[in-house]
Amino acid sequence: MTGMDWLSLFNAVLFAQTIQAVTPILLAALAGVLCDRAGVFNIALEGQMLIGAFAAIVGTWYTGSVAGGVAVALIGTMAFSAILAFGSTWFRGDPIVIGIGLNLLASGLTAFLLRILFGVSGTFTDPTMQDLPRVVLPRIAAVPWFNRVFGSHSVLTWAAWILVAVIAVFLFRTIWGLRLRGVGERPDAAETLGADVARTRIAAVLAGGALCGLAGAQLSLGSVTLFAEDMSAGRGWIAVVAVMLGRGHPVGVALACLLFGFADAAGLRLQGRGLPNQLTDMAPYVITLVALVVARGRRRRGAMA
Repeated sequence: MTGMDWLSLFNAVLFAQTIQAVTPILLAALAGVLCDRAGVFNIALEGQMLIGAFAAIVGTWYTGSVAGGVAVALIGTMAFSAILAFGSTWFRGDPIVIGIGLNLLASGLTAFLLRILFGVSGTFTDPTMQDLPRVVLPRIAAVPWFNRVFGSHSVLTWAAWILVAVIAVFLFRTIWGLRLRGVGERPDAAETLGADVARTRIAAVLAGGALCGLAGAQLSLGSVTLFAEDMSAGRGWIAVVAVMLGRGHPVGVALACLLFGFADAAGLRLQGRGLPNQLTDMAPYVITLVALVVARGRRRRGAMA
């Protein structure tokens, strides 16, 4: 293999790992977009993703079906998200405080249920459980480089990018999206026009919970088939930052997620070349902090101009 062939292979693997790393972050960030547009700042994405990952494993184990696992992840995470949905609307609680509580609850609850349901602590896996099905595109499979990049991704990876377009159209090209944005931007005015602010926000948070359930399912049933305590590992927080950087627009959020996914994948590749894992594991979080500082600086300059 020539030097150019090795470089091409390295880039193909890097891009493939980037897409794979982006998927759970992107799905959670899209959940954050819906909540943000409805006027609920959701910082519970980390906990919701963790609940989804655990529920996906539980559902797959007990039903013997990956589809069953994804369904349980959707239902379980929506039920968990209902605490934020009703707590921040009907009970007028602070969504920041509720979100922090949900993140702590998710960490402790999944660790506790792991011991109760499976009798283990730390990690649970079983070789009989299937992972998410892969989407094979025949025409792409015929081209080696594109096949390495796009030929081995799960159905949820493709669904995540389709959802970027679907949510963008929903928010900016439909009357329901207009109402949702109106509730988030001018709730008093929206209410005078007949919009049910509380119901709209509840629906947005529950829909976000479903997306976080998909993110968790990708995390535990995507490239690996296992659940580990706190396996979300800060991805939910990165999704929160992606929502802020993308300013609540699905396309901008997707681009921010790509940046973080690339940093994560590049860290893994550099780790394979001998760099200490302590340094490579920091890469996506360092990029997150730098991007947040840069974005904040630009907003300040824009406000002063």
